Amino acid sequence: MATASLSPFFTKPTTASSATNNNTNFSLRRQILKGIGLSPLILTKTSEARDVQVGSYLPPSPSDPSFVLFKASPQDTPALRAGNVQPYQFILPPTWKQMRIANILSGNYCQPKCAEPWVEVKFEDEKQGKVQVVVSPLLRLTNKLNATIEEIGSPERIIASLGPFVTGNSYDPDELLETSVEKLGDQTYYKYVLETPYALTGTHNLAKATAKGSTVVLFVASANDKQWQSSQKSLKTILDSFRI
Repeated sequence: MATASLSPFFTKPTTASSATNNNTNFSLRRQILKGIGLSPLILTKTSEARDVQVGSYLPPSPSDPSFVLFKASPQDTPALRAGNVQPYQFILPPTWKQMRIANILSGNYCQPKCAEPWVEVKFEDEKQGKVQVVVSPLLRLTNKLNATIEEIGSPERIIASLGPFVTGNSYDPDELLETSVEKLGDQTYYKYVLETPYALTGTHNLAKATAKGSTVVLFVASANDKQWQSSQKSLKTILDSFRI
């Protein structure tokens, strides 16, 4: 499968000085995604991250009481408070924990108008895997305001642009095993199954993307080989539950 032509780096022209600053900031963000650590001084709690299991404070899911329901609200992230992202929800096993996000990846520094993708929330269980919500400004993918995911492009075009934010480093079209389209009311979601042997996020990745308002929202569930063997069914259930 050939790599799609849609670039994740679509930007408007900038001055030389602002372009230099943008390139520097983006380079730093990419380094973090590639696993380079930051000083603890710039690691901040950008949402209600807690070092306790989510089952101790989230309500049971109405659809499956063996999971708990996370509903994001304006209290959770800067983007939700700024109205740049619409509230989203998904279910989790009660043993998972919400993780801290480095400030430079959180979008906290650039709201209400960010030019780069950012991480909204992240949850993890050492035995089962991790999930995260990544948000990209719509203008990185299309010139059309308030475009739907279908208007931006095909499932293959979207993952070609957002794939590096699934894997944490790079994206190879040969890693894409399966795509599907899901319609829930007026909202359309693109779903992906990827086998990613070189990904920093894990050797197995599931993703779900949709567009609403001025953003494209990407939900990612990741696992290594050991986690995948025991929890792939649970991770697929989590992915299916994502709504915006």
